[in-house]
Amino acid sequence: MKKILVIEDNAQVRENIAEILELSNYEVITAEDGKKGVELALEARPDLIVCDIMMPVLDGYGVLHLLNKQIETYGIPFIFLTAKSEKTDLRKGMEMGADDYLTKPFDGIELLNAIEIRLKKSESIKQNAIKNNKNADAFIQDVKETGIIPLTSSERELYDYRRKQALYFEGHRPKTVYYIKSGKVKTYKTNEDGKDLITNIYGEGDFFGYTYILEDINYKENAQVLEDAEIMHIPKEEFLALISGDSQVAKQFIKLIAHNVLDKEESLLNLAYSSLRKKVAYQLIQMFEKFKREKNSNTISISRENLAQATGIATESLIRTLSDFKSEKLIDLQGSTITLLNEDKLRNLPY
Repeated sequence: MKKILVIEDNAQVRENIAEILELSNYEVITAEDGKKGVELALEARPDLIVCDIMMPVLDGYGVLHLLNKQIETYGIPFIFLTAKSEKTDLRKGMEMGADDYLTKPFDGIELLNAIEIRLKKSESIKQNAIKNNKNADAFIQDVKETGIIPLTSSERELYDYRRKQALYFEGHRPKTVYYIKSGKVKTYKTNEDGKDLITNIYGEGDFFGYTYILEDINYKENAQVLEDAEIMHIPKEEFLALISGDSQVAKQFIKLIAHNVLDKEESLLNLAYSSLRKKVAYQLIQMFEKFKREKNSNTISISRENLAQATGIATESLIRTLSDFKSEKLIDLQGSTITLLNEDKLRNLPY
């Protein structure tokens, strides 16, 4: 049974929508304003959200903006409701990432059709691969089911890579999109003094390298295998055909790019303005959040050198700070393995 969250300040409209959906065998939860809606979305993780635009406390645009900033709710199919029909409202909602838009008054069939279409789309294409860490074979099957392009097992390329093996170098021309079935990859830049700065670390279920193909530019960084990895190659021509053949697939990659931009902005602010302790704490939290999904634990394994490069500090400074965190019982250290002991304190360091 699919779970639908309805956010609507008009009690009669809210109850009518809930009744229609329940009769159609959906599980329904409701909220009377945007603030409560965001709280319920984070708590209940609905399969789809139906949300009014004009509401007190927090309007629909604010709801969508906040939910797209949270990894738990990012990418949930979102349908706007409004009593207005101006094109500016429609354009703003779709530009923010809404999946559909219904103008009041609407009938039950119109609502149910919109919901059914969005749910089917969200399950049939690559969003499941990105958000639920489905493996490469399942992603390819999703694509095949949409009928967009035949990516059968005989047509795709899947390679085994060893630790420290290079995938590409700055200045090279991109020819493929990479999808990690297992293992980890780092991207990094090297400055004039020969020092490396890690720009990102990718793990199981992640795509990378696609922005250079979309922009049609040469790589501006290097990519190297961080842990033994199994990686699928999606050739440039097939990737471009895929995203141009279905607007939903294109939208999901646009959302992914936007999400990455927000992450980069937050990371740069941390790098520029935070204290040494806060820089290290921030990077640890980012690592734990990114990779705990693979083992469902509070433990990560990464070398001190790579963690220092990802944080943008000297390795010696990182080692001293990690030692301080260990003595404060925020983390535990066993070789290259780091275990998170007190997430709340690590997130909220006073200095």
